[in-house]
Amino acid sequence: MKLIILGSGTSVPHPQRAAAANWLETSSGSLLLDVSPDAAHRLAQERVDWPALDAIWVSHFHLDHLGGLAPFLFGLRWAPQMRERTKALKLVGPVGMRRLLDVFDQSNHYHLFEQRFPIDVIQVQGGAQFEILPGLKADTFSTSHTPESLALRLKDIDGASLVYTSDTGYEEELAEFAKGVDLLLLECSYHRNKPVNKHLALTEAMRIAQLANPRRVVLTHLYSDWDGVDLVAEAGGLWSGDVIEAKDGLRLDL
Repeated sequence: MKLIILGSGTSVPHPQRAAAANWLETSSGSLLLDVSPDAAHRLAQERVDWPALDAIWVSHFHLDHLGGLAPFLFGLRWAPQMRERTKALKLVGPVGMRRLLDVFDQSNHYHLFEQRFPIDVIQVQGGAQFEILPGLKADTFSTSHTPESLALRLKDIDGASLVYTSDTGYEEELAEFAKGVDLLLLECSYHRNKPVNKHLALTEAMRIAQLANPRRVVLTHLYSDWDGVDLVAEAGGLWSGDVIEAKDGLRLDL
């Protein structure tokens, strides 16, 4: 697996951090993990093979995670790079995703699903087990961020594994879901004194890391609360494992 952080930030504009989106290359194909309004242009900036994208995962329906999906599909209709494509694009996410896309589609007759290739919409619930791509096993876990929010665990045919929590509140069951994973892509919205319960502050994120004991943790979804703070040093005082600060353009091999 290869991970590229497209957006390490949030819905709040930031000069160095786009909103949530992550490019994942696996033995089975490529996935986009969340699709913020910034995602399409970040794909182009990172020069990934976005015309060959196999699947898009949507973790929940907040606009900084879903808001780029309809514009991306609209852009694919007109992109010259897509003229020869015939393979299907999978859209996988919580129940209700198709309804939201239909609302976007019908608002101005965008014809988002009228592509040169099939669009397969797959809706899943917490506790689902399935192959998101052939040979790429997926498990989901319902988090407390919103009623539909899902964390995703992936295992490639070569054994590499990743958990993407997306936005979440603190819950020890999430640590069990991520137990022993190669890479835990974990939200860590706030340094301390978080203003809401349904995100994580550093102490909570590191407690999940302690319990899950992954090989590496990448902390992402970072508000400006983190500007000027040495995140890795702060995390190192709470957990002795390998912690990486997500930054736009960061590339990691699993």
